[in-house]
Amino acid sequence: MTAVPLLDIRDLTVSFSTRRGEVRAVRCIDLSVAKGETVGIVGESGSGKSVTAYATMRILDRAGRIADGSIMFSGIDVRNASEREMYDLRGREKSMIFQNPRAALNPIRKIGRQLEDVLRHHLQATRSDAREKAIEALEQVRIADAAARWHAYPFELSGGMCQRVVIALALACRPRLLIADEPTTGLDVTTQKAVMELTVELTRARGMSTILITHDLGLAATYCDRVVVMEKGEVVEDAPSANIFSAPKHPYTIKLMRATPRPGVGLRDLLPNAPVSNAALPPPAPAAEPLLRVEGLVKSYPRAGVGKSLRTLFGRSVPAEEGFRAVDGIDFTIGRGETVGLVGESGCGKSTTSMMLTRLIDPSAGRIIFDGEDLAAIPAKTFARLPMRRRIQMVFQDPTDSLNPRFTAERAIADPILRLGESSSRAALRTRCAELADLVGLPRELLDRFPHQLSGGQKARVGIARAIALEPELVILDEPTAALDVSVQAVVLNLLQDLKQRLGMSYLFVSHDLAVVRQLCDRVVVMRGGRIVEQGSVGEVLDAPREDYTRELLAAIPHPPVAEAEPEGNLSGLGSLAFSSPSPQGRENAELAPTDLMARNGSTIRSQTHGGKPCKSTFPT
Repeated sequence: MTAVPLLDIRDLTVSFSTRRGEVRAVRCIDLSVAKGETVGIVGESGSGKSVTAYATMRILDRAGRIADGSIMFSGIDVRNASEREMYDLRGREKSMIFQNPRAALNPIRKIGRQLEDVLRHHLQATRSDAREKAIEALEQVRIADAAARWHAYPFELSGGMCQRVVIALALACRPRLLIADEPTTGLDVTTQKAVMELTVELTRARGMSTILITHDLGLAATYCDRVVVMEKGEVVEDAPSANIFSAPKHPYTIKLMRATPRPGVGLRDLLPNAPVSNAALPPPAPAAEPLLRVEGLVKSYPRAGVGKSLRTLFGRSVPAEEGFRAVDGIDFTIGRGETVGLVGESGCGKSTTSMMLTRLIDPSAGRIIFDGEDLAAIPAKTFARLPMRRRIQMVFQDPTDSLNPRFTAERAIADPILRLGESSSRAALRTRCAELADLVGLPRELLDRFPHQLSGGQKARVGIARAIALEPELVILDEPTAALDVSVQAVVLNLLQDLKQRLGMSYLFVSHDLAVVRQLCDRVVVMRGGRIVEQGSVGEVLDAPREDYTRELLAAIPHPPVAEAEPEGNLSGLGSLAFSSPSPQGRENAELAPTDLMARNGSTIRSQTHGGKPCKSTFPT
């Protein structure tokens, strides 16, 4: 007798009402999750992964609705359940880790209180022990000094720290089903490994099921029992993890595999139909004087403690608290046309360094020499109005918080041009915005949409287009590809490389993803606890690291499994991620674009990979 799955989705269709009519974001998908099973959902941004999760939790946007199909959770009809029933289910029986951690947290409530609220609401703690259990939950996701962090507000934490708090909230009540929507996007590789291993441990110990939505194929391969591949709202492939990475059948899956960064291949090899060249680009010739020189840079913040007025009142016997140094005396350079990677765990000072270099915040000490001028001597408020502002731009870590919610994508991209660029006609401005959208792979039809109408990856593309609009000399990239799927990431990385060569731009590339750093960067700077522990060329640091900490970062990177394939079964250009096709026809199909394969096989692609059950939706095609 076949066991009844914990979650069983059949013929699910989700539609949204827009100004241009009904849009089907998810089309007739089938998905089941057994008890204790971990299922990964992968696909490009906008493929319907998050919408499927929202429908399962029944938290769709007001414009969205479940148009057809059924969602059964532990015998409960989710589609027809009352709101009271769903209120009890959410958090206690099934919980979700959201893609944007800051939006999921109350900005005016301490994170410790928010954890206590969840625990007490679902009767997992009493007033007397709620604080203790909240601190324990923070410790489980490796938040240092959890007792002190209990008092912190979300805006006082880095993006990675906020992500860990959201994970702690989701796991606090020990749900039977955990839906993790890009749960490790803002996490460094060591914390990512710790959090995922914690999730796997809880899954096994409690018989908990997990849906992992991710664009990181290495993560899906390492931690998932089964992987579902989605494209344009449809499931195109569903197979055990080992099978889907060793013998993918659908061209779209093969495209995702090829776009995954891995040792031994160049940036061009990540693109579809790119010629194989495993040669890396030569590093730029060293200039006599670097574009940027950082000397003794420090940023300190006052610790919470006795205020200045109270110290004055009680006299000198009450010492002032020593400030916390987020950045503690760092030195490095960036040459003209050079890309320097800045890596390290969340909270090590990478983002703080980035904001000081872009003059968004003032340093406490040190010098920032940009093209011979000390920017640290210029107050941040003054620098924002200077012509030099256009020469240094930044792509922020959180694409949602960095976009004005009242601006369309086009208006957001045009903002630096309007403020700092030369005046131009409205038609010329629209043309320029369209060109920038094309450069970063943002469909032009999305330019009229507001941020809340875009996926996380689409918002990230808007942020990159805005940063390069003025063709600056130095771009600070703070986790620019963290929210992007691997195929779009490959396009963006190649775009950044092309722009650097064409315009002579320099990059400071802040990232947790060491595989991406290896692909794009010329040199690497490793930070820990606000200090630089190691720096050098990519080969020196990533291939032969001197410090144990750097070796720990490298060891924590998840990798898709490498399939042993016969020479005639290898797919060109896949390097160490090569996999074999099951048949000559499969190998032939793998070389075709998805549209060509559709033309050859009619509408049988889905039937080859997903059973071929016809869609029952009443929507017109």
